[in-house]
Amino acid sequence: MWRTRKLGKKSHLGLEELRVQRRDREAALRKARREQQLISKRLLRDHTDDEEFLEENLQHQFLSEQQVLHLIRDIQHGSADKLKSLTDLRHGLRKKDTQLSFIRIEGSMRVLIGLFTCQFAKIQMEAARCLHELSHSDDPAVSKACLPATSYLLTYLSGSSAELTELCLYTLGNLIVEREAARQQLLLQGIIPAFAVCIQSPHMTVLEATGYALSQLLQAKEAHQNIVQTVLEAGLTQDILRLFVSDSEDGFGMMIEFAWCLHYIVSSQVNNALLISQGVVSKLVHLLTKLAGFLTNTNFPDSELLVCPLVRCLGNLLAEVDAAGNKVLNQEDGRLLVALFVFIQQFQKEHLFVVRECLWTLNNMTVKDPTMCSAVLNFNLVPIILQLLGHSKDINLLVLTVLCNIADLGPVYCQCLQNAILSRVIPLLETSDVQVTLCCLDLIIILLHYCPQMAKDPQILSGLQILDPYKDHPEAKQHIQAVWNYCSSVIKEHSTEGNKAVE
Repeated sequence: MWRTRKLGKKSHLGLEELRVQRRDREAALRKARREQQLISKRLLRDHTDDEEFLEENLQHQFLSEQQVLHLIRDIQHGSADKLKSLTDLRHGLRKKDTQLSFIRIEGSMRVLIGLFTCQFAKIQMEAARCLHELSHSDDPAVSKACLPATSYLLTYLSGSSAELTELCLYTLGNLIVEREAARQQLLLQGIIPAFAVCIQSPHMTVLEATGYALSQLLQAKEAHQNIVQTVLEAGLTQDILRLFVSDSEDGFGMMIEFAWCLHYIVSSQVNNALLISQGVVSKLVHLLTKLAGFLTNTNFPDSELLVCPLVRCLGNLLAEVDAAGNKVLNQEDGRLLVALFVFIQQFQKEHLFVVRECLWTLNNMTVKDPTMCSAVLNFNLVPIILQLLGHSKDINLLVLTVLCNIADLGPVYCQCLQNAILSRVIPLLETSDVQVTLCCLDLIIILLHYCPQMAKDPQILSGLQILDPYKDHPEAKQHIQAVWNYCSSVIKEHSTEGNKAVE
């Protein structure tokens, strides 16, 4: 809860109390930074499959239980065209009814696993595709039926076929999300050491699939208990950072997957001190700076999906550094500031969620940091920030918080701000959201404290006139009274000086 106290008629709301209240609000916002679970299953299908052909020749891909049983017997007893029967089964498994029919038939999964582990590459691959179709099912019973195959799926991750390895990884990624028991089974079977092997692969498709499967594991509700720590001990974070060097379109998907992996590791807060000590902050700064320059000259689809988790990782790490009273950015990291504004300008029209992350990181960079705040002013970045006001509540709160960070550093900073911001901030007092109103009043109080002459600005007095809806709100009332006190004090002083001049 935000702290409040009753103000006397002549009392001022202290700046330290304002800071505490603002940090309380930031703590609530920080909690909201935890991204909603992005767990989802993926289906990897052969691009040579012709859907129209399948619909015409497989009777809409629906197989009765009797037809499924017939296919299994053909496969099991080595009919002349075992591969065709297996392919027909795979196509049929795209339908939920067929999946349920398949798992109800006694010994069906044992037959499929037997083919998956055979020595004939084409048969093995087709069986793997059948397992993959089953793993994508939204029925828990179907996914559960696949669990006896996990040890074999893990075994083939170290095989020589990149295509099979990729398919096994996506199948495992689909099975990971179903239940905690499945994840525990995979952990005991050595899935993290298997990932450590896959992440060394020279094949981009394998790396991307590894990132996907690992991200599924890191999103588990119990990940903070033991999964993240095991990943850290395996050194996977260093491998992930090593992979963020690709400038080609082929490597973009892989980088996106691993960027989200890193985000889940950081947001778990299991051992961010270790990451900070390993120089992850400086590596992220270098990567984001490079990425900003790259995206300035090249348009990559879905680039926001890479920028977002990386910026969020950095912002969350900087929040922890700030909470510990340390600084890991130096004067040369003004380049990061420029990179953030490149992202803001590039994504503000279509991807505001990236802008939110950039502002969040900017907030953590400017807290009690004269160097960064001076850079914002010297690079004339305040007008760009002000243009973001009015987009959404979250954007408004973050912009106002950054401006408060700058103003909080004293008279010189306030003087640089005052002419630019009042005309943009005062209209926000009419917003229907009390948090935005309180942030606006926070900023006005700081400015009045360091630059009392601003109380003479008619914009402030007119702004107070529109705050009638908040007259009974405890905190708003407190803030409004503080602004009135500042204004009354200056007006009274001005009146006194005028009377002395007349005398």
